[in-house]
Amino acid sequence: MAGDNLLYNLYERRLAAQVKPDRVPQHVGVILDGNRRWARAMGIGTAQGHKRGADKIEEFLGWAEDAGVAVVTLWLLSTDNLSRDPAELSPLLDIIAHAVDELAATGRWRLRLVGAVDLLPVPVAGRLRTAVASTVVAAPDDGAPGDGAPGAAGEVPLKPDTRMQVNVAVGYGGRQEIADAVRSLLCERAAAGATLEEVAGSLSEEDITAHLYTKGQPDPELVIRTSGEQRLSGFLLWQSVHSEYYFCEVYWPAFRRIDFLRALRDYGQRERRLGR
Repeated sequence: MAGDNLLYNLYERRLAAQVKPDRVPQHVGVILDGNRRWARAMGIGTAQGHKRGADKIEEFLGWAEDAGVAVVTLWLLSTDNLSRDPAELSPLLDIIAHAVDELAATGRWRLRLVGAVDLLPVPVAGRLRTAVASTVVAAPDDGAPGDGAPGAAGEVPLKPDTRMQVNVAVGYGGRQEIADAVRSLLCERAAAGATLEEVAGSLSEEDITAHLYTKGQPDPELVIRTSGEQRLSGFLLWQSVHSEYYFCEVYWPAFRRIDFLRALRDYGQRERRLGR
């Protein structure tokens, strides 16, 4: 066993050395797939599989942070998943809410909810919103020149929040996101007095991008899906138009740092054309 650990550690260090810091993606999207199949393979209950998958999240975020990733989007629950048997869905929602509570409690990352949260049960939605809101806090400036923008008289300037941003995608669907973005845009323009004809005449891709759940963030350069499935299933449909995809055979609860490093190495070796 000790020999196996030594070989694993040596291989992990070798992989890490092959990941070039200047080729690490700014934004990584992850489809956390395979909890149920992992549980079946292990001969345990589905809820235990979901729990093991949730336990993996904080460990993964530490790997991403160490690699220099700035934004991670984790797809924890789709809009389609909301139609699952309540006997599975109810404990799954509780596991997700508990996982988000724990991520928020660390204070290491700034969290953002990504999805149609209003479709979730009210207690779960409220719990998620509370946890995420607790991470949107910047530390007071230490007085060093150039840190933060000057505020009004008597206000304490705040340092920029340089923590890694983590998007928690719960009740998320790519089509739902685009529909919500267009709806938000139309309501905003209508409130400003614009007619439907005026909106239609000036509508641009940038307008829709500015109303997505991920507004203000870079698009994902790399999307990882575990469990061997090779499809996006509607994940970040708008944002992933130029993303690189990496499909990993490992079920999410068994995902290791070497699997992540392989994905980063593979990404760094690709020639990105960005549609050109």
